[in-house]
Amino acid sequence: MKFVSRSVSKSYLSTHHHRNTNCIPFVDATAATIPCVRDRGLDHVVEREKNLNPLLNIKNIIKSEPSKSLPISIITQQKDFLKVPTRPIEFIRKFPSIFQEFLPGGIGIQPHIKLTPEVLNLDAEEQLVYQSDSYKQDLADRLLKLLMISRINKIPLRILDMLKWDLGLPQDYIKTLVPEFPDYFRVVSGEGFSSGSEDTGELELVCWSNELSVSVLEKKATKGEMGYSKGMPIAFPMKFSRGFEMDKKVKKWVDEWQKLPYISPYENAGHLSPKSDESDRWAAAVLHEIMNLFVARKVERENVFCLGDYMGIRSRFKRVLLHHPGIFYLSSKFGSYTVVLREVYKRGLLIESNPLLGIRSQYIHLMNTVKENNKAITVPSGSKQKEKGAIKDDECHDDSADNNSAESGSEVEDFSDDDYEDNDEDEDEDGADRKQGQRGFHRNPVDGRGRTSRQKDLDLKRHAGNVQGERTTGKYDRKTVHRRPLKASRRKEVHGGHSLRQSSKEWSKSTQSKRRSLWSKETST
Repeated sequence: MKFVSRSVSKSYLSTHHHRNTNCIPFVDATAATIPCVRDRGLDHVVEREKNLNPLLNIKNIIKSEPSKSLPISIITQQKDFLKVPTRPIEFIRKFPSIFQEFLPGGIGIQPHIKLTPEVLNLDAEEQLVYQSDSYKQDLADRLLKLLMISRINKIPLRILDMLKWDLGLPQDYIKTLVPEFPDYFRVVSGEGFSSGSEDTGELELVCWSNELSVSVLEKKATKGEMGYSKGMPIAFPMKFSRGFEMDKKVKKWVDEWQKLPYISPYENAGHLSPKSDESDRWAAAVLHEIMNLFVARKVERENVFCLGDYMGIRSRFKRVLLHHPGIFYLSSKFGSYTVVLREVYKRGLLIESNPLLGIRSQYIHLMNTVKENNKAITVPSGSKQKEKGAIKDDECHDDSADNNSAESGSEVEDFSDDDYEDNDEDEDEDGADRKQGQRGFHRNPVDGRGRTSRQKDLDLKRHAGNVQGERTTGKYDRKTVHRRPLKASRRKEVHGGHSLRQSSKEWSKSTQSKRRSLWSKETST
């Protein structure tokens, strides 16, 4: 470790600045339109956590109260700060497994909100993650790397607060994390700093670390068979959405762009022309390294631009996001843009695990859990049926399957209609009729969109009643061939092994003989 002086190596930059003169100019190559193709798997990654951040913000503010409860009016006043997307009371009532609404003392005018025991237990596990030595060390290393990437080795606390969710910072990181690493960073006063105010302060780098000033791509290249030394080209991993087609001119430029020397994000390359290929490659390396510092490798686009504005490379970040969709994916879910690093996700799941992400996944599972008759039922997130409620079979039992299949892709978790089979039953039918309707549905799967189970069972009985007439005319239904011998065999057992026709003839003969004997007795008398 070397004390605060940041070494800026520009020798190899000037050496390789005029290489690849045959490369297509950046402006000419990117003049062609690069299509934007949606990636359903990465969209699902963004959609899965759409309500998690505001929910945890409300959880933290309730937990900070001495009474562990809060009136709904306070949450309404801080709606924008808590990032609640809808009316706070509607948002809270949407998650009964997280929040409990009550009237204090039974006479309160305004409802109060408290946390359920399940979410309190999960919060205790979350605090254990924040307090673990391994997580603190990893978080301190990532903060140090972010400070070394910044232009003057300082970052305002307001920007860190904006990136608190993405970096995985605890709520009181200034009091708990910063003092434990005095040789890494410290809080200093910034412009307009006043005593007792942390919003105008800055987090300053104390020591430069040569060990940590190595990017993720450089580490992978060093472990490769060819080895790596500064100034060598490193190809960025690229993945494209299904159906993406690149113009030949752009593809040629990208191939040549990958062969340019790799410029470390920890080097100051601000002197390069903003529209040059070398500058674009350095900006891509900076953004790639910053994205790897976030726990979920995704961040809102406005946060990226805000950080880029502070670093003086906002316009370069814009061009990188626009012209390199194979490295960074822009998801447009919910009216805002989210930047996702493609290479770290596979089929909608993060390849590398993180203890904090494991806790967040448990929060998502608890959010999608509702209680019915004191039984916990998990509803998959992002489903239309959770938003619209239970849907009856006679209205759109088949249409719901078509909608789910149209929205899901090969890389998205597909929830079948079997998950909602219990919720879609017709509540107006009693238990016996419902079982009988289900049995008729499975035994005679005829095509009838919109029919109820009762109608299908009625058709089955009517069809079984006409079997005898159809048999005499030779129009015996093939679908019920296997059922007729079964009924005949059962009736043989009842009548002592005789067939149905034989038993009926014997019964008629015995009846006629009885009538004749009775008539003869009457005439004799």
